Amino acid sequence: MKKIIYYSFIIVALGLFSCSDDFLETSSPSKLSSETVFKTPSMAKAAIMGIYGKMTDTYIYGQKLSVNWQGVSDIETNSGFSTTGYNSTSSDSGAGNFYDDPYNTTTKWQTLYEFAELASTAVDGIRNSPIFETRAAEMKPLLGEALTLRAMAYSELVKFWGDVPFKREASKSDLTNVYMGKTSRDIIYAGLVEDLTEAINYLPWLKSNAEYSTSERISKAFAKGLLAKVALYAGGWSLRDGNLFPNADVEHHPTIQEENGYYVGRVKNWRDYYQIAAQQTAEILGSSAHPHALDPSYENIWKTVCNLQQNTYNENLFEVAFGLGNNGDIGSLMGYEVASNTKYGSRGFGGSYVASQAYYFYSFDRDDSRRDVTLTWTSYGSANKETMKTDALNVSFAKWRIYWMSPSYLALHKTANSRIATGVNWILMRYSDIYLMFAEAQSQLTSPDAVNTTAGMSPRQALEKVRERAFGAGSAKIKQYDPNFFNAIVNERAWEFGCESIRKGDLCRWGLLYEKIETMKKTLCLMLDNKVPVTIFDKTYQPSDFPQTIYYKFKDTEYIDQKSINFYTNLGASPGTEYQSASWFTKSIVKPTSGTSRTYLDNPTKVLLAATGINKAYDYSSFLSSMANGGEIQANLAQYTMGNKNCNYRQFFSIYYEDIFESKGFLTNSYGY
Repeated sequence: MKKIIYYSFIIVALGLFSCSDDFLETSSPSKLSSETVFKTPSMAKAAIMGIYGKMTDTYIYGQKLSVNWQGVSDIETNSGFSTTGYNSTSSDSGAGNFYDDPYNTTTKWQTLYEFAELASTAVDGIRNSPIFETRAAEMKPLLGEALTLRAMAYSELVKFWGDVPFKREASKSDLTNVYMGKTSRDIIYAGLVEDLTEAINYLPWLKSNAEYSTSERISKAFAKGLLAKVALYAGGWSLRDGNLFPNADVEHHPTIQEENGYYVGRVKNWRDYYQIAAQQTAEILGSSAHPHALDPSYENIWKTVCNLQQNTYNENLFEVAFGLGNNGDIGSLMGYEVASNTKYGSRGFGGSYVASQAYYFYSFDRDDSRRDVTLTWTSYGSANKETMKTDALNVSFAKWRIYWMSPSYLALHKTANSRIATGVNWILMRYSDIYLMFAEAQSQLTSPDAVNTTAGMSPRQALEKVRERAFGAGSAKIKQYDPNFFNAIVNERAWEFGCESIRKGDLCRWGLLYEKIETMKKTLCLMLDNKVPVTIFDKTYQPSDFPQTIYYKFKDTEYIDQKSINFYTNLGASPGTEYQSASWFTKSIVKPTSGTSRTYLDNPTKVLLAATGINKAYDYSSFLSSMANGGEIQANLAQYTMGNKNCNYRQFFSIYYEDIFESKGFLTNSYGY
């Protein structure tokens, strides 16, 4: 990361790249840029490193794309459940619940466009370099990186805004290519497929030479994986503006109702894109030329990245590089919660910028090793020891833990009076994603058991490879999953990628965003009610399966023994004198016979308000009629607003009003914004 920061300073010092505040107006490559920077491989590399540095910006992977914009899904919540900020149109919290408006300064695309412009400038500069062919061995991989970086920028723009302005060249000095309207996402995705296909031909495999020896540089496997992911999005479902693009060659979703010209659709040739995804992932899985493999320990992935180390098994295809004390909030805003204490210092750590809930916890098999790595009910308190939490609506993600952090970070944190940049890299793609994308794409094209000769395996074998790590070799549970293979993929991706900014996008492209979130909300309410059986993913729980009281013991003076906790058993009494107890959520939210506690009303209300910006309108009266206190909950819920009043499946952000104003009439908002 130090080299990337250094090269970023070179770019700033030379003044080669700069972006103004005006719409897409960005300075084109200067004379110094075209004649000097891309004239030598070393300066061309400096330009590329500057683009890597840009990715650490707060409005890119420094915070927004990695943390704040994860949003609500069936496994993640955006700053928890709330009756106040859920529909805010001036915060990331409201945007995460699918409420937004053109004046929300927290959902601006400017920095992503600056990122795209830097990449386009490099693409043009390298293509036009006088040494592009004579020094091809050095220059072509740099072009591959630039093309991939630009594809990353535009794939994120489409993911969060839908149809957006798209240009594959740097801004011209006369601004003739700056002002433009929205480009159909279908055209954008086709362009990204072209760029990534070209980039793959130039990029080396990781560790095939000294230049590409770390996952902090883009290499061939990541570019192929990104192409697969872009293809899955291109062939997936999304909300579309039929008023702006009335002649799109797409099929409409069979069950999601069109409103005001806005509908959910996908391209009719979606199988062509799935074929691209299947082929690219198969080529990675079937190749012996790269060093990528699954880390045998799921926990070790997170221990090593928290400790600022590279993964020994090269599971991480690409990591956005951050610098300790310089940039990056990975871990400090989400993860294992730490209060002010004398061991770690007065500053807290972790938190609920992204959190989860009991529904996701109980979706895991109790023997799945990913459960207790991904989630925790414990936090580290002011008394220098763990405490047990029982809030079903706020279960912490735990892939980033303070006791896994580097000694250098801990030393800084101990004396800090403000937040310290953790320097923890953001893992953008892991090898398990290659297995699961292959399993998904290939199974949709053929069948779960059809062997792909390039990959040397079937989709089912790829799925079970990921499950083998979760349960251990030889476990019977490797083969115990939903008999509907697509459902099995949907579930497996939830268990594998919790809090990695993947789930919401997956649900969107599957056409399942509304359905899965509503299932989570209603099931979570029924879990709190604890009167009827509930189905969570592929598991069914009886009311008696959830304990009334949790018993736990400490394994030492600081940490609770996770294996001692009776998550699935309703014990009649304490197992021993060394155990402590706490009322579980099934007991703590029961309507009191006296007093003023409103938890039994407020918790279900908070849950049902979540993510209600997705659809036009909501009505929970029928559902609540089946709950013990449903009438009171309905009356409580009635005081709050729900629904966006314009369309269904509103997955996108609004375009910021200044960007519309400065577009000279080329841009307008869609989806009722």
